[in-house]
Amino acid sequence: MYKSNDMKLSQFRFKLPEELIAQYPTRYREDARMLVLHRKTGEIEHKTVMDVLDYFDEGDTFVFNDTKVFPARLYAKKEKTNANIEVFLLRELNHTNRFWDVLVDPARKIRVGNKLFFDEDPTIIAEVIDNTTSRGRTFRFLTDYDQEEFVGKLYALGHTPLPRYIQRPMSEETQAKFDETFGGQPVEEMDIERYQTVFAKNIGAVAAPAASLHFSKQLLKRMEIQGIELNFITSHMSLGNFKAIDVEDLTKSKSDSEQIAINQHTVDAINSTLDKGHHVCAVGTEIMRAIEHVAGTNGRLKAYEGWTNKFIYPPYRFGSADAFFVNFYMPQSAQMLMVAAFGGFEEVMNAYQTAIREGYRFGDYGDAMLIVD
Repeated sequence: MYKSNDMKLSQFRFKLPEELIAQYPTRYREDARMLVLHRKTGEIEHKTVMDVLDYFDEGDTFVFNDTKVFPARLYAKKEKTNANIEVFLLRELNHTNRFWDVLVDPARKIRVGNKLFFDEDPTIIAEVIDNTTSRGRTFRFLTDYDQEEFVGKLYALGHTPLPRYIQRPMSEETQAKFDETFGGQPVEEMDIERYQTVFAKNIGAVAAPAASLHFSKQLLKRMEIQGIELNFITSHMSLGNFKAIDVEDLTKSKSDSEQIAINQHTVDAINSTLDKGHHVCAVGTEIMRAIEHVAGTNGRLKAYEGWTNKFIYPPYRFGSADAFFVNFYMPQSAQMLMVAAFGGFEEVMNAYQTAIREGYRFGDYGDAMLIVD
């Protein structure tokens, strides 16, 4: 067992072959492979996501994220120079004034007072009113649309915000055309559906809850028939999910805040499951973080709506969920650190090396890992 001040970021470094970073999802959601880690013994099994039913019984509870990804990546042109600018919407700051927190690229070209235009809809103009970080800006959107129409038009301008490690091959013609416009990676039609869960409901995420992407309507129905309870928490995924940890000493690392909402119905259902001695499975690192944010010393949850910046790394004592369904994450990522805290540092590092040897796929469109006792 490591003490908290013994754990260093470099201990979570490993070589991930580029060919193992998934560029596309499997044909069917539940077709993805699933590595099962028994954390008490270190035993590893190789299954598929559909086999998750074999590890749970009637009365057990799965907790999913019902956030909905919005089309956060936009492309604009700067006034006067006509320079191409990528705009990534993060969150709405002020409903009345239409202030938004955004990232821009290339940031060096964008200063306070600049205006950006969108070719697809010239009736919307973005004015830069503040600098927040090196790439961060605050925009005020100028338009005559009412609020509902404006949001609809804004989202219509956007594209599915795939993570940048998804870099698919393109034909020379497509590559040339895209580079002339903005550079980067065009989104394909299937991403609109597949980079969204089948139960997506509450819009507000700029990244998909990757672990929940594996669950099809068919699999959810089979879980219900088996008597497994399905409950939902809203955790709006932020770009912090892809932000690199920049300090070696993990005690000095901070996590970006994410907005979460856990209603009383979900709280009562999870607490009842725990009281009856059944299993609770958190689906995704953002769900585990939300549960841990609201769990008391007795492991029971309370309703909550607000923000969390909880940063979990080994060693850590988890209070409620005793099973964890996740994807395979990038080296030294906050998600990977949380998985290691739950499954055990040595056990998870060994599981990751096994996954690499066995050709498991990493990332949002990658394969799954189930950790049980």
